[in-house]
Amino acid sequence: MPLARKRPEKNAVELMSQWTELGTHEREPTNIRPVYAPKDFLEVIVSIHNQSSANKNMSGQLAMWGIIQTALKVKDLQQLRSFYSELSMNHCQIGIDDTIDSLHDFFFADHIRFGKKVIAERLAPVSQEYSKRGCPISLRATLWCQMLGINLDNMDYLYYEQLKNYVLKHELLTDKLFLKDIKLTATNDDQYFIFEDFLYQILLPFSRDTTLLQCLNQAGGRPLKSYIRGKLGNEDYAVAFPPSGVIPFHGFSMYVVPLCYLYSEPVKLYYVFRKMYTRFFFRLHIISSHEEGIVSLCLLFENLLQSLEPELFFHLKRHGIQPLRIAFKWLIRAFSGFLASDQVLLLWDRILAFNSLQILSILAAAVFSFRKSNLFKVQNFAAAESVFADLMTLQVIPLIQLVLFSK
Repeated sequence: MPLARKRPEKNAVELMSQWTELGTHEREPTNIRPVYAPKDFLEVIVSIHNQSSANKNMSGQLAMWGIIQTALKVKDLQQLRSFYSELSMNHCQIGIDDTIDSLHDFFFADHIRFGKKVIAERLAPVSQEYSKRGCPISLRATLWCQMLGINLDNMDYLYYEQLKNYVLKHELLTDKLFLKDIKLTATNDDQYFIFEDFLYQILLPFSRDTTLLQCLNQAGGRPLKSYIRGKLGNEDYAVAFPPSGVIPFHGFSMYVVPLCYLYSEPVKLYYVFRKMYTRFFFRLHIISSHEEGIVSLCLLFENLLQSLEPELFFHLKRHGIQPLRIAFKWLIRAFSGFLASDQVLLLWDRILAFNSLQILSILAAAVFSFRKSNLFKVQNFAAAESVFADLMTLQVIPLIQLVLFSK
């Protein structure tokens, strides 16, 4: 039975009004209101200031020109080069060398043979080390499952069926937000519109998955609460809303669609997405001091761009253009929906292999560096945005190498 049911849609204003009411319950006087648009979330991050060191982070780097003014420690360029040394130009890479005819048999065929041996070992650390140079298309789905530690059994299938039943029995306000987000993003994307039904089968059960609460609690998140009257004597009973604790924002469904190219079975797709979310993606929309969190990634992007292209950064700032206001939407979506799907998967290969989201900031800085000749000609924010209107032709791995290892 399909999970997508026809329901009357409400416009964004009505939804936000209901969300505001949910977030200002009389028992919670903190006026929590979910943020729907990434640009609104950026304003929340920008408003954060460290009182003891407003313009200097713990690593001693100055953030004079950026808009992130928090005392967080992030890696410098030399540390990043060391951490991502396997991406250097001295090593063959899936995403570059497998496309060159003269190197195809020498590298690609041999890489696949070795990859099959890695898969046979069934060890996540071995799969991660192998995948630092990229995953061949034919082996990617299996390698990702190994790196994520996914090995499904009958209980996993039963649990997913239970989540589907919850979708059919109980309608949530967040269902409408997921449906609207799918319509506004994936359905309008030429690469992903064919996966619309898959997204319903993944995201609606996802909103009912209470195992996600543990991940959010450990990260310091505060899920919204709803109250069931009279459940504990005369006391109201508080439960997370939605049950997963995850409030969807505009673009949330783009975390799922690249995975649809790898997994045709909804159950496996669900568990791979859930693991990707609890290991990586949740950090992109929760404020924390974690080095992999969105605040640190924003600061890392600004520091990198100032170090690599100081003249460009100063030119943009002089015209009232803050690069992070353009790059933030790339970071919060892990570039999904902005790059070609094969390039997103090459990027996510490295996220899994290196177990780090910091490569997102590196790529964002690389995109600015690559388009700098056009950026030097702009004098307002709209013109700067137009420079990045189409990123579909960009090649991820050469750009990352350009930033980290070129002289």
